[in-house]
Amino acid sequence: MTQRSDPLDEVGSGPLSRGAAVVLWVLTISVLVAITGGLPLALVPFLAADAANVWIVALLALPLGPALAAAMFAWRRFLAERDLHPGRHFWRGYRVNAVDVLRWWVPFVAVQAVIGFSLANREAAGIPGAYGVALVVLAVATLLWAVVALALSSHLSLRTRDLARLTSYYLAARPLVTLGVLSLLVLCVGVVLYTSDWVLVLLAGLLALAVTTTTEPVVRDATARFTA
Repeated sequence: MTQRSDPLDEVGSGPLSRGAAVVLWVLTISVLVAITGGLPLALVPFLAADAANVWIVALLALPLGPALAAAMFAWRRFLAERDLHPGRHFWRGYRVNAVDVLRWWVPFVAVQAVIGFSLANREAAGIPGAYGVALVVLAVATLLWAVVALALSSHLSLRTRDLARLTSYYLAARPLVTLGVLSLLVLCVGVVLYTSDWVLVLLAGLLALAVTTTTEPVVRDATARFTA
């Protein structure tokens, strides 16, 4: 009988080798996310400060969804059984999940673009302040929904309508997970405000790891329900 190889045989059991493996994973996943999802956003600083350019930004953000889902797919493998092939797991996750993610990521980005365009033109259109607050709340709610949907999409192949219902259910049923995701979104806003949006793009690989660990109870429960 052939014994299953121990991942420590490849990574090594010493703290130095394990630390080097972690650094390899962080750098590889971060670079791959930046290249596949963040690179188009490099054009954003060159756009004029015009509300109409919100639609261009939305178009440039479309590749980010599949890239983040692929990163979460790879990080889940890292947490389960470490090896020295983060790139292989990333590309496998990208290949398996990209189409499914785009089915809902495109409408999500479109909704965010509509909200952003409406907020940018609120004063010119004479829209009441309460309406602006409602739009901000809607934007945050859809962002929370998208993060949990990314976590589920990176691990399970679900029909879009089933994913939408399941994500909405878990946002209400798992308040601690929702609060954790909200904390990560606040952290992202702080990074953008105090540094730049490109720093956030470069940290997207680590952000994907944080989302993976934060949403693990949701993914674990969904896996037990739908793959048992």
